[in-house]
Amino acid sequence: MRARDIMTTSVVTVSPETDITEAVKLMLERQISGVPVIDDSGRLIGILTEGDLMRRAELVTGRQSWWINPISSPEQEAKAYVKAHGLKVKDVMTKEVVTITEQEPIDRIAMVFEERGIKRTPVMRSGKVVGIVSRANLLRSLAVQKINDFPPSDSKIRSAILATAAEDAAIRVVLVDVTVDDGVVHLWGNTASEAERDAFRVVAENTMGVKEVQNHIRVLPRSNVDYLPE
Repeated sequence: MRARDIMTTSVVTVSPETDITEAVKLMLERQISGVPVIDDSGRLIGILTEGDLMRRAELVTGRQSWWINPISSPEQEAKAYVKAHGLKVKDVMTKEVVTITEQEPIDRIAMVFEERGIKRTPVMRSGKVVGIVSRANLLRSLAVQKINDFPPSDSKIRSAILATAAEDAAIRVVLVDVTVDDGVVHLWGNTASEAERDAFRVVAENTMGVKEVQNHIRVLPRSNVDYLPE
């Protein structure tokens, strides 16, 4: 799936000259946490988010004490003052906007969200905003994908669990076993810690086609667990 498949196309936008109070009312009415800022030519010039608004002077976070940022320059202080006290969207918005295209795969979008610490991103086509993808869009797409995918066979589920456990979770699969019956997974064997036991369970729970996980793995003292090479 790509951005075009999950994006919200009825995008709510504001202009840089919109009053902050009006922008806040709009966000509350539409129950959204961020809005792209579009100039008169239709060009994206920023985004206004809840994070920007949390720095307002009306809130406690709008006043930063000197000990929080004791080496800020006069220019930085001036910019912070404008952001905390400005009356227009252009004063408060974030100007460096992370954008994506309609062709962006959803796994890459999730990675961008994580790397950049953002919750939404405008979708662009020929320099214009044609949609927006939020965390909620991503979560819904994952749920739909889980439902629509043809369920794999029990043998494929077992193979996927063991492969992921060995490759991604560094679990010694020689010490454990998996049985699968109509999507219900049973985990067997021994580990040397609760963390390893939990990791194996999480691997199973995240495997496509799994309906339920029964964890029978025992945690034994490390000295009692055979860690010899296979």
